[in-house]
Amino acid sequence: MSDVEKSALPKSALEEGLNFTPKFDADGLVTCVATDAGNGDVLMVAHMNDAALRKTIASGQAWYYSRSRKALWRKGESSGHVQRVVEMRVDCDQDAVWIKVEQEGPGACHTGRRSCFYRAIPLGQDGAVALQFRDADKAFDPSDVYGTR
Repeated sequence: MSDVEKSALPKSALEEGLNFTPKFDADGLVTCVATDAGNGDVLMVAHMNDAALRKTIASGQAWYYSRSRKALWRKGESSGHVQRVVEMRVDCDQDAVWIKVEQEGPGACHTGRRSCFYRAIPLGQDGAVALQFRDADKAFDPSDVYGTR
């Protein structure tokens, strides 16, 4: 379905209908949140283009689009830390995707941590804010997995 056809759909069809019609942004991407299927922890946020979305649906493994490299990539293709998709959902206006995954290997983050969300932002402060590490222990050595970065 083209973007013109999607824009002609009534809002109720988009929000309540059964047709999967992802709404890509101007760069052709949708945001994807990946959580641990077992405990619900947020592991990472990435982007998918149409090809990544289709490959994820067809294969059951997480595929993403790297904005910095401008390339399609399968999670774990270099690290071996594959994400097997257990469930995939789309939000109400179909411009974001949530995948529940079984994370193979010790971590999802290229920094060597289990999750990309290992720093907290303290609330109730004015002015400059200093981040605080939370659940930040390294699960693996990224230089062993990815080589020198």
